[in-house]
Amino acid sequence: MKLYTRVAFLLLVNMLMMYSANAQPTKIQHDIKGEEVSYSFQGITMIGYVAYDAAIKTKRPGIVVVHEWWGSNEYVRTRARQLAELGYIAFAADLYGDGKLAEDPKMAADYATPFYKNPQIAKERIEAAISKLKEYPQTDALKIGGVGYCFGGSMLLNSAKLGIDMKVVVSFHGGLAGVDATRGSTKAALLVCHGDADQFVSDDDIKHFKGNLDSMKVFYQMIVYPGATHAFTNPEATANGKKFNMPIEYNAASDKKSWSDMNFFLKRSFGK
Repeated sequence: MKLYTRVAFLLLVNMLMMYSANAQPTKIQHDIKGEEVSYSFQGITMIGYVAYDAAIKTKRPGIVVVHEWWGSNEYVRTRARQLAELGYIAFAADLYGDGKLAEDPKMAADYATPFYKNPQIAKERIEAAISKLKEYPQTDALKIGGVGYCFGGSMLLNSAKLGIDMKVVVSFHGGLAGVDATRGSTKAALLVCHGDADQFVSDDDIKHFKGNLDSMKVFYQMIVYPGATHAFTNPEATANGKKFNMPIEYNAASDKKSWSDMNFFLKRSFGK
């Protein structure tokens, strides 16, 4: 009887091990919806893009995604859809208005310069995007954050220091020069994803940025990615760098790692 029991037990263990080895991980069934949407600010028509997972039936945190200096193009919309896959409702904002896209660095600089000169303009236009995002029933209006790339990262960091009502802001390869935070002005937790080979951000910029936030007791985290240049998350960066003779290049490893870092930071900030 004991021998029979032992054999049966070993057969059961073997069957379980074979099942475990052959079992496939459960696939999450997403139903990502994405659509272009118009909204307005001070008489200017903005062309935004909203993305969310329709398979989720409850409210979720909302993320405003702010574009690079090229404008609100397909890249930022792709990021919005990826954020939707993570369980957020994401709104790709159009800071320039009318869906304007830059064809070259000179045009991009012309579009972006007014926002660098007066960060309050960017804050107001991001707030217009937040207002539109809050109109969606999927949005938890008490949990709003921002994710920005290059120009967009700069604008979100400036807006956060100016007191924009967000819980969290994530900047990917954004510029760090800009307005200073004042004591108590910054509501958002900040994550700065920075490439150590970014030639558009000086050591003095980094020193001043960190010194200001430290002195004002602002909660932030800065993660530096070895070998990563400006625009390191954009797969088109390498081609654009060659085309326009710019020191930018896609870095797949840093892109993947920074996205993971963002995901963790967002979850912690929103209490997910």
